[in-house]
Amino acid sequence: MRHHIVLIVIFLIAFAGVSGAVFAQGGMFATAGGNTKFSSETPMENIYAENKKTQVLLNTATNEIAVRMNMRDFVFPNKLMQEHFNENYMESVKYPTGTFSGKLDQVIDFTKDGTYDASATGSFTVHGVSKNRTIKGKLKIEGGKVMISADFEVALVDHKIDIPQIVFVKIAQSIKVKVEYILSPYKK
Repeated sequence: MRHHIVLIVIFLIAFAGVSGAVFAQGGMFATAGGNTKFSSETPMENIYAENKKTQVLLNTATNEIAVRMNMRDFVFPNKLMQEHFNENYMESVKYPTGTFSGKLDQVIDFTKDGTYDASATGSFTVHGVSKNRTIKGKLKIEGGKVMISADFEVALVDHKIDIPQIVFVKIAQSIKVKVEYILSPYKK
């Protein structure tokens, strides 16, 4: 537990890691209730899960973005699938989190409402394996909030997620991910 708290503090310092002046300027946006969904569709079975506790920090002064989610926060309609996901595939005890840390590739004026095509490039880590990724999506600024949405795929082989042969035909080898995050100005 102590290790977990230390990781959260390091996460906040590393990605929020700016002086109080930036906080006062409204340069930090955050959510602890971001929505990350994934699905696996095959002719044999469709699998779906949702995590409504994704943590996201966006520093509009530096364009840095950090995303962190606990694997055990993914909820499946079928509890047995959830158990297999955590114990057999994601090894959630050994690899409890998934993260993305990077920078927006575009310069966006966060003081103006609007919808923008955006992408972020950085390190995407799942199952203890980090890959450099560029994730494309939409960024909407409205009423003092920042909404981020994206659809992308994650290949299981890229993150050394092994699927037993007996269920191989039931799980897609590339998982579809959909994210929807609403960030508000971060307040101490």
